[in-house]
Parts: sequence; structure tokens; C-alpha cells
Amino acid sequence: MKASFSSEETNRFLIKQYVDNGRSTYEIAEELDTYPNKIRRMLLKLGVELRNKSVAQSNALNTGRHKHPTKGTTRSEEDKIKISEGMYNHWCNMTDDEREKRSEQAKKQWESMSLQEKENLRKAAAEAVRKAGKEGSKMEKFLHRELTEAGYSVIFHKKGLIPNDRLEVDLFLPGLKVAIEVDGPSHFFPIWGEANLQKHVRADAHKSGLLLGAGYIVVRIKHLTKSVSNKSQRVMLEAVLGCLEKIKAEFPPKGKRFIELEA
Repeated sequence: MKASFSSEETNRFLIKQYVDNGRSTYEIAEELDTYPNKIRRMLLKLGVELRNKSVAQSNALNTGRHKHPTKGTTRSEEDKIKISEGMYNHWCNMTDDEREKRSEQAKKQWESMSLQEKENLRKAAAEAVRKAGKEGSKMEKFLHRELTEAGYSVIFHKKGLIPNDRLEVDLFLPGLKVAIEVDGPSHFFPIWGEANLQKHVRADAHKSGLLLGAGYIVVRIKHLTKSVSNKSQRVMLEAVLGCLEKIKAEFPPKGKRFIELEA
């Protein structure tokens, strides 16, 4: 179905399909013979609030359009360990070129966003920073709960690791000397301008350097999106668990104590 995107009829069709019928932008785009980003921009212009990935996935599962990837299946402890180690190895075996490529992709991702998408990300980031300062981010709380349930001793927002320094670590595992930092979009995108981004980058590097110099292992989690889906949480948990299993088996030597994982 090819449609004129300037017509009132098309606008009504978009609202009905997306809001009333709960269809995805991908499905609507396919029917209108266009691409999903164009549908998203049109909906935003019409004042429609877009669903986040978690809600969209839930809708697809509830309506039967997608099958749940793990529902009805169980994993053995051996399978879980293999998955965890696989996720960990995937991130830790990246070459410098691959890491630089991911950094460039993040920059291009920001540049390709519409003004409305950038503004939405700014608002979400500001709210996340406000909440994280008081009670911790959603990812921090999730990892704290799950790692504790997995049997690890985890201290939330640990202070005082470095004498005469006021730095605070998001999550600290004293038994393994592991400091986990969860870095949101403002650590990678110029959400509040390039100067603020570079300030974040320098502060992160300074913090990591102090911790590494004191003999700790630093695990930095890159979380580049404004929302945290259940899937991204579980994937990150598997990677972190795999990382911790490796550390338990053998404490890494100097030069191998800085680890980056991406959500």
C-alpha cells in the first residue's frame, strides 16, 4: 500500500494502527512501503508518544506476533555458565579497532537522531541522573539484586576506596576487589554539549586510573540507550557473571584489570 504522507487520511491511519491497534512502526512501514524511522518521525510530528522497546516487545508477545525466545524452556547451570563466559569473552576479546569502530558508531548514532529524539534522550538522561544520584539507576539496582542473589557480596555506591578522594563506585565486590561502573548515554553522547561530554570522559578516565592504581579491577558497563529493557538487563547480567567467574578462577595481572562491557 503506497500512501501520500501529507494526507489527513494517512495521518488518521497511522494513529489508528499505532495507538489503537498497537501495531509496530516496522509493521506499519511495511504496509506503507517505507521505512520505520520515517513512521516514527511522522508519529512524533502528530504528537504521538512512542513506545519504548520493552513495551513494544511486550505488545508483540501479547498479540502473538512474536514468540517469546525463552518461555517454556529451562537452562541448566552448565548452560548458564557457558552463556555467561561466552558473553564475557565476546566483549573482552574485542580488538582496539573494533572498540574504536563502536565509538564511531555511537557518534554517528547521535548525529543521525532527529531534534525530537535528541531532546527525548536529554530528558530521559536528566531524569536518570536525578534518580541515580538518590537511589541508583535501574541497571545498578538490577545488577545489585541479581549478583547478591547469585551469592556475591555487593556494596551499593561504595565510598572510601581511595584515601583522600571522594569518588563513589556504583557497585563494589570486596571479595573479588571488583569495582563496577554503569555508564549511561551522557558518558558517550554530547547530550549537554561537547564540553560536558569531554568532562565526563576525563572524569571516567581519572576514576578508572585511581582504582586500577590501587589494585582494583574496573568493569565499566556502557549503556547507550535511554531505556532499559528486560532483555538488555539479562544479557548484561550474563556478561557480568561470566566476567566474575573468570576473576574467581584467576585474578588478572596488571594490564588486564580494565574491562568494558556493552549493554
